[in-house]
Amino acid sequence: MSVLLNKDSRVVTQGLGATGKFHLQGCREYGTQMVAGVRPGKGGTDFEGCPIFDTVAQSVEKEGANVAVIYVPPPGAADAIMEATDAGVPLIVCITEGIPTADMVRVKRFMEGKSSRLIGPNCPGIITPGEAKVGIMPGYIHKPGRVGVISRSGTLTYEAVHQLTLVGVGQSTCIGIGGDPIIGTTHTDAMKLYNDDPDTDAVIMIGEIGGNAEETAAAWIKENMTKPVAAFIGGQTAPPGKRMGHAGAIISGGQGSASDKMEALEAAGVTVAKSPADMGKALLDACEKKGVSVKD
Repeated sequence: MSVLLNKDSRVVTQGLGATGKFHLQGCREYGTQMVAGVRPGKGGTDFEGCPIFDTVAQSVEKEGANVAVIYVPPPGAADAIMEATDAGVPLIVCITEGIPTADMVRVKRFMEGKSSRLIGPNCPGIITPGEAKVGIMPGYIHKPGRVGVISRSGTLTYEAVHQLTLVGVGQSTCIGIGGDPIIGTTHTDAMKLYNDDPDTDAVIMIGEIGGNAEETAAAWIKENMTKPVAAFIGGQTAPPGKRMGHAGAIISGGQGSASDKMEALEAAGVTVAKSPADMGKALLDACEKKGVSVKD
């Protein structure tokens, strides 16, 4: 029961500072195959039994890495993404916050036509409960099941997951797509994956003010989605022109407001929670309307 990540995934960590080492250990303790680290100049050494290489390409060749997770500081993070792309890593997860937008423009252009998929940057990562996690999500709140979770916000991801787990609803895969203006995998991209996944029966989508990604997803859902969808939009009381939390969470030019996004989603048949406290209930309501059971 997974999208993009499962128990067979083999992960290389780029950026082995204190943060990278801490989360490498946490992911390994969860059960993820953390097979390599990359730290230029330190090739041939290891971190607690995990071999370290000078390049991502070496980790792919020697350890069969097929997922890269990036904790490289902002000035070098874009180059780290492009290095993993160049090495042909299928899934790249960039946790780093604060990457300059101009750098992400270069990354976006570089990845066009390539086989790699990027999640992030400025995201909590991805987890398939009971199988593997990549990034900083707290594994203990998750429960294996059949509901997909997509979110721009790490904190709201944890809140939604916790609510679902408490009412006996497990998750297939949870994807934190990140809150920057330029990201790799969008709400719509993730929605397509869940719609095609036979082990995902429903989806909860968490968005926030800024941009039009949620409206784009709503249009796709209306025309294509066959499974129940619930949603919540953060920033409902945010004043225009003031950035709220994420770099991409800003209402500007009369676009990107929470009300516009909520209206578009409701028009697409999505059950929209008005409060973050109601995300789990909204998902259950959406499933009830379509006669889908997601409880154990």
